[in-house]
Amino acid sequence: MSSAAEQETVRDATGEGSAGRVPSAAHGGPPVDTPADPSPRLPADAPVRLPASRGGEPLGAPVWPGSPQPLGARVHLGPGGVAGTNFALWAGGAEGVEVCLFDEEGRETRCPLPERTHEIWHGFIPGAGPGLRYGFRVHGRWDPWTGARWNPAKLLLDPYARAVDGEFTGPGPGGRGPLPAEVYAHVRDWPQQHIADTVRDDRDSAPYVPKGVVVGDDTAAGAPDEWREDRRPKTPWADTVLYELHVRGFTMRHPGVPPELRGTYAGLAHPAALEHLVRLGVTAVELLPVHQFAHEDHLLRRGLRNYWGYNSIGYFAPHAGYAATGTRGQQVGEFRRMVRALHEAGIEVILDVVYNHTAEGGELGPTFSLRGIDNRGYYRLQDDARRYADYTGCGNTLHVVQPQVLRLITDSLRYWVTEMGVDGFRFDLAAALARSMHDVDMLSPFLAVIAQDPVLRRVKLIAEPWDVGAGGYQVGAFPPLWTEWNDRYRDAVRDFWRGALPDVRDLGYRLSGSSDLYGWGGRAPYASVNFITAHDGFTLRDLVSYEHKHNEANGEDNRDGTNDNRSWNCGAEGETDDPEITALRRRQLRNLLTTLLLSTGVPMLVAGDEMGRTQGGNNNAYCQDNAVSWVDWSLLREDGGRALADLTARLIALRRTHPVLRRRAFFSGRPQTPDGLRDLAWFTARGREMTEADWYAPAAALGMYLSGRDIPQHDERGVPVTDDSFLAIWHAGAEPVSFTLPGPPWADAYEVLVDTAREDGGAAGPGERHPAGAEVRLPGRSALLLRAVPSSGPDSGPDRS
Repeated sequence: MSSAAEQETVRDATGEGSAGRVPSAAHGGPPVDTPADPSPRLPADAPVRLPASRGGEPLGAPVWPGSPQPLGARVHLGPGGVAGTNFALWAGGAEGVEVCLFDEEGRETRCPLPERTHEIWHGFIPGAGPGLRYGFRVHGRWDPWTGARWNPAKLLLDPYARAVDGEFTGPGPGGRGPLPAEVYAHVRDWPQQHIADTVRDDRDSAPYVPKGVVVGDDTAAGAPDEWREDRRPKTPWADTVLYELHVRGFTMRHPGVPPELRGTYAGLAHPAALEHLVRLGVTAVELLPVHQFAHEDHLLRRGLRNYWGYNSIGYFAPHAGYAATGTRGQQVGEFRRMVRALHEAGIEVILDVVYNHTAEGGELGPTFSLRGIDNRGYYRLQDDARRYADYTGCGNTLHVVQPQVLRLITDSLRYWVTEMGVDGFRFDLAAALARSMHDVDMLSPFLAVIAQDPVLRRVKLIAEPWDVGAGGYQVGAFPPLWTEWNDRYRDAVRDFWRGALPDVRDLGYRLSGSSDLYGWGGRAPYASVNFITAHDGFTLRDLVSYEHKHNEANGEDNRDGTNDNRSWNCGAEGETDDPEITALRRRQLRNLLTTLLLSTGVPMLVAGDEMGRTQGGNNNAYCQDNAVSWVDWSLLREDGGRALADLTARLIALRRTHPVLRRRAFFSGRPQTPDGLRDLAWFTARGREMTEADWYAPAAALGMYLSGRDIPQHDERGVPVTDDSFLAIWHAGAEPVSFTLPGPPWADAYEVLVDTAREDGGAAGPGERHPAGAEVRLPGRSALLLRAVPSSGPDSGPDRS
């Protein structure tokens, strides 16, 4: 139906113009009660009876003009040294803004903000202090046909709120059931759904939505003196080992974490949780989203909740559901104490952030915050301004080209760095942020602002380099400063170990740092974040146990989740007691972890993969806040899980000890010395260097020689860095293979360090060696790492045996 025809339908149905109002039973819609608003509205110069924020007597004071800077609610001293809170909200095009204060019983007092400066509405309320709950109501036109969706009946969350009290959930036990109809700015249940978003709902949403919480600077700091002593690890990118984890899921089943702390920031900071991270040797945790997020209506209707958190609504607030100490500002201090504990353990904190869309969805979604503040200012709209441009697959896309949106994002990023202590960010669907008006543009305002920002350009920046829009796949295209999730690494390694690669050309690039993708513009091998699994998709154990997804528990008839798993179940779908299959699966796990941790680039592990965690074949467990997703710590009590974790720790220790395994520059592949030794060389199973034809031929075995003599790197005193040399042999064929070890100048002998054919992944015995030229026999689907034992010549390099 055309836009004009739809407008006529609304006029016929409501008796109004295009700005439809709350329907009544007489208009053919469901009956909607619209009682008189009981909340008092006050003129700007009237005294305000403040709700008691900490149990004391309320104070009375006028609303003073205040300041347009900074945005949000900030506690400080006003004129005459009077303590209070300044409220400031950007609301372009709005006709008025009220800040709404709530007491302990939920009673509301509305205070019109008296001043507007450059579209920022602001006011100072004397006596308002930390712990006070608040929200905004924004007045303006209701005209969805032009993108205007103001509705003062809806209480809106402050985009700059530093803490949030409450959740967006259903009315049933545990928050189950659909979102209340009152949280929609339009009449959600209007019988003609194709025009429902144009009919305004004037019912008050305040009883059904969470509130922002005024947070004082001392509250945010926790213990300010202690926080000033925090020391960031500042791990160089080349030395980084990422560990993706979920704050809740990591400790929910941890026996060493007290029950009351499990699933919280305090739980992650507990010594029992930190001990595992330290023992593994990871250098950074990449936390799934911890910004305040909301649960989708379709999940709540099925009795499920959003577990991953990629549905943000508060970009400054730590998600309240992960706090053990309280949700009236206490979550801020708890988060910071978690960061400090991780820093003291030598571990950086990287946040997975979702600035590409919000929890408000498309035109039929709820109105929680930005839609009701200025829909046209915050979101990308189509030419038909009722509709949203959706480059994210989540119903909307933030309009990052708009200055106020860019400011919101960069203010948020700086806040998490400077006041919350985090060390970097992984940007979900980063290509959506890099779009200018339509196309992805590596000179876009967002990327340009990040590159020149004196705070943000110094932290770790990771792009998920794609979105769902046209031209959105941008792997290898982001500028220097950025590293990228490298899905081509994931696909090549998965395909190799399941025997699906036609040749080894792509594998060679992925193992050696992906120079074909990142060898430009001053980028380095650590521009590639190498991963085999991530939060979305199969776990590592499921990758070798399932060929098909099993997502029935998600309630979508197994339609959700990708079908492109590139997995192999080793002969049986799912769990089995067959000893040959289970042994092969354990070996494949060792193969995959060994490949990941010996590849050039930045490796990323997923929590639980190091002990063989399973999700029962669910490759899209975004709504499984239960044992399906939580780390199963009992696996460490089993021989297989404990051995796998030990091998993982040993491989990370090898990376840490040997700079040739974490190079800061790409290999040249050219002879570096008169004897013809190369910094990187590739060998066939016959022990000869690969030719051009070999790269195009089917092959199941590949040898990769890394020379420690030719590392283009110097230590802090300018001394050239040298290291041992290594030969890694990868064999993905089903049958055993004999591999001839290269002779001089590569080595005189080889010492076995890792052998994935063995259950512990180690050598057959201490100092197990093979002379150069000998044949070593590899069982089917196995890998070897050997240290090259050099000759005694003057240029032979170090011998660290």
